[in-house]
Amino acid sequence: MAVSSVCALSLGTPYVPPHRLAGAVLEGDTTLAGIVVTELRVPRVVLALIAGACLGAAGLVLQEALRNPLAVPEMLGVSSGAALGVAAPLVLTLSLPAAVQPLLALGGAALGGGLTLLAAGLGRSPSAVLLTGAAVAAALQAALLVLMVMADQLDLQLVYRYLLGSLSARTWDDVAGLWPWLLVAVPALVLCAPVLSVMRLGDEDAEALGVRARRARLAALAIAVVLIAPVTAVCGPVAWVGFLAPHLARWFHPAAGAVRWLPWSAAWGAVVVTVADVPARLALAPVETPAGAWTALLGVPAGVALMRSGGRGRKPRSGPVDSTAAPVPLHGPRDPDSGVADGALCAGPPRNARRDGSAAGGPGGASPVSFRATGTEEAR
Repeated sequence: MAVSSVCALSLGTPYVPPHRLAGAVLEGDTTLAGIVVTELRVPRVVLALIAGACLGAAGLVLQEALRNPLAVPEMLGVSSGAALGVAAPLVLTLSLPAAVQPLLALGGAALGGGLTLLAAGLGRSPSAVLLTGAAVAAALQAALLVLMVMADQLDLQLVYRYLLGSLSARTWDDVAGLWPWLLVAVPALVLCAPVLSVMRLGDEDAEALGVRARRARLAALAIAVVLIAPVTAVCGPVAWVGFLAPHLARWFHPAAGAVRWLPWSAAWGAVVVTVADVPARLALAPVETPAGAWTALLGVPAGVALMRSGGRGRKPRSGPVDSTAAPVPLHGPRDPDSGVADGALCAGPPRNARRDGSAAGGPGGASPVSFRATGTEEAR
């Protein structure tokens, strides 16, 4: 993260040596290089870090809630809905203040996610949510294509660059517009992380532990919407960051859980966006390319490679093992009269058990050992 940030601040026209960056930022350098660094490059780097962290955290929340490594915002209609909410007023020439754009993105993202859950039966099945989300995302992208056909040449270029995800010409005002949403999303993430660990066990086990799976899945989608929508309103849908960042977090910490993966996923998302923005700004200089094109170009093959390498040589597990749980004894406490463990009775009746449920060997065929299970004839 430090290396990519220094490269983003130093490289370009004009070139600023790394040892002069601190002076340009802290001392208020009034030269051309100082103005470019403080007013253009620093807010762009800060925005890249915040956007990547939000997308990486949202990707992990969706993947853990749906128990599917392919559950990403692009596959659930969330990113497409947010992009549609921002692009529609632009194409329809509706004059709206800039402060309303996050609300439009939030409404579009909620619309896409809500349609996905309604079509999938309110999150009844994780696989159904993922498949339905892909269909909803395709429908929303078709609506975006219709808007692009309706747009004129100038609006078409703006919409096309926005839909690919770009950090070009972003200022401190764009960064300041994200802080209110972060104040809502960060506490929600802290409360959501332990529930995600329980959700990995499956719906039935989560219900047994007191977590209502469907409500938890709805809450996870709501948190993902709050994380994704403001970023999409400012930067556009930066593709596949929510897919790559969680896999990087799991690859470097395979034995951890959702609580530890969440901050690492946010950190790797920030790294991915910051690294992708450097070639987006410099590869075809003086023409800038969208950062989302680079994240999609490099993120998808890297994510697939991480999935393949992470699954080799590991035994399948139904869920994480809780090391704090008390061990289950093979045999319960012994009966002081008979010397037989109570827990051993759960395995079935002894070989010399009679049909009436008593055991031979005692006076009159009686024994202090009694069966607490029903259906002794079937068990025999």
